[in-house]
Amino acid sequence: MGRLEKRIALVTGSAQGMGYTIAKCLLEEGAKVMINDINQGLIEEAVEVLNKEFPNRVIGKKTDITSRKEVQDMVEELYKRWDTVDIVVNNAGGALHTPHKLEEIDEEHWDLVVNVNLKGTFFVCQSVIPIMAKNGKGAIVNLSALAGHWRASLSGVHYTSAKAGVEGLTRQLAYDWGPFGIRVNAVAPTVTITGDRVRLLWEGKDEREKEKTLSEIPLRRLGTPEEVGKAVAFLASDDASYITGITLDVCGGRYLR
Repeated sequence: MGRLEKRIALVTGSAQGMGYTIAKCLLEEGAKVMINDINQGLIEEAVEVLNKEFPNRVIGKKTDITSRKEVQDMVEELYKRWDTVDIVVNNAGGALHTPHKLEEIDEEHWDLVVNVNLKGTFFVCQSVIPIMAKNGKGAIVNLSALAGHWRASLSGVHYTSAKAGVEGLTRQLAYDWGPFGIRVNAVAPTVTITGDRVRLLWEGKDEREKEKTLSEIPLRRLGTPEEVGKAVAFLASDDASYITGITLDVCGGRYLR
């Protein structure tokens, strides 16, 4: 029996990449999962594939998490389907194909990255916390990044700022809602090859640049989505029942440098 048996989970931005891997890790631990994304085709593919391995435990919902109304509708649909919400993973975010050089970041780039990473995370938390508070329990895991309290390697200042905001949101929600049995934590990976953009940025570095990045990581390698997913599953489980308000670095010790 998995650590998340009979738990109901929502994972945002989970039709592909890191979110998909996180959703699969929760499913492997026994949870039922709602897949969320903004691409209906990708959602349908993900739900179909995952339901073959985990029958009747995966549903999907297309939602723009920067819209409070759409988020509320998504959470309401999840509640109607499975009667509760036990776990929420706010994974949707990233640099979203925006420039990383300061002089190239326009207002629209700033708004997109901050809105998806920070405002979207806030809207989801705002929508699920009343349900969790009524139940007297719940676990929220927000995806930050090492950039949120250190610096970014492949993204710009707008991404760093948004992730710092996610960590502040995590701490405040943990403090405010701990008395209601709700734990709120964050996970902060370093460079992890999770999609085409990150892969292309990494592969676009010359060997000296790659070696410099790897030399900053005591374990001398990049992380994997599975390692991040397992950290999320831990924080969502009762094994982390006395852990709240933290940001767990999944970075091979990179911050030590």
